[in-house]
Amino acid sequence: MSEPVYVARSTIEKVAGVHRRAHLEPGAVVEYGVHGPIKEHYKLHAEPDLPLPVDYVVAAAGG
Repeated sequence: MSEPVYVARSTIEKVAGVHRRAHLEPGAVVEYGVHGPIKEHYKLHAEPDLPLPVDYVVAAAGG
């Protein structure tokens, strides 16, 4: 098997409740959480409204 061309490196920290912060290798910081219908469905009172991880996956696939 050949060597990988790219290895993604990141760390994720729990900020509070469902709020997470990801630190990506080039220095970018991404905030994750919940919003909208997901927040309502699970009766979460998280503040602030933040994108779900799947929102970033969908955006990345479109990019």
